[in-house]
Amino acid sequence: MKGYWIALYKKIDNAKNLKDYSTKVTPIIESYGGKPLVRGGKYKFLEGEEFLRTVVWEFPSYKKAIECHNSKKYQDGWALAKNTTYRNLQIIEGFNIE
Repeated sequence: MKGYWIALYKKIDNAKNLKDYSTKVTPIIESYGGKPLVRGGKYKFLEGEEFLRTVVWEFPSYKKAIECHNSKKYQDGWALAKNTTYRNLQIIEGFNIE
């Protein structure tokens, strides 16, 4: 089953830190087979809590998604933004519709 990172950004205090994080971690995430499905973009808020930014990455497996997040390289990249970026991040296992 595929794995997905779903990040809902609540507050971004320093856009440069977030950009530096993104630049550093994109190739790391891709090295685990991650593919970006949603990275910000136009949206329409309908109900519930509104988030400034939504990011969704698809991985070849749930296990790879967790391995990527827990890797030292990824954590070093996240350190660039974690003190100025407030987000909800979940790793979710997909399902087979066949």
